[in-house]
Amino acid sequence: VQLVESGGGSVQTGGSLKLSCVASEYTESMAWFRTAPGKEREGVAIISDDGLSSYADSVKGRFAISKDRGKNTLYLEMNSLTPEDSAMYYCAASKRYLSSLALGRQHWFPFWGQGTQVTVSS
Repeated sequence: VQLVESGGGSVQTGGSLKLSCVASEYTESMAWFRTAPGKEREGVAIISDDGLSSYADSVKGRFAISKDRGKNTLYLEMNSLTPEDSAMYYCAASKRYLSSLALGRQHWFPFWGQGTQVTVSS
């Protein structure tokens, strides 16, 4: 499975961005992770094919994950962005159902995209 992210960019604090990730074939569970400079990769949000989603506490209420099954495309709508959200954002996918626990277990995802950079300036 190949994953291609897009939608990253530079915005000011309080701004919004919408990331997209197109998968080359169907995957059951998809998620967004991010890696900030000097920090470990962290799970941001996950969604399964039945629409169940979970979020990291740091983005709850600001980010929304969604999936278009017909287009094999994952989205992440990011609002009220802060400099702490600046990171490389990665799309990850699995053909198996994964629970919210997977946000803390990136090794459960066999498929990864190349990442898209998000930079939020103050």
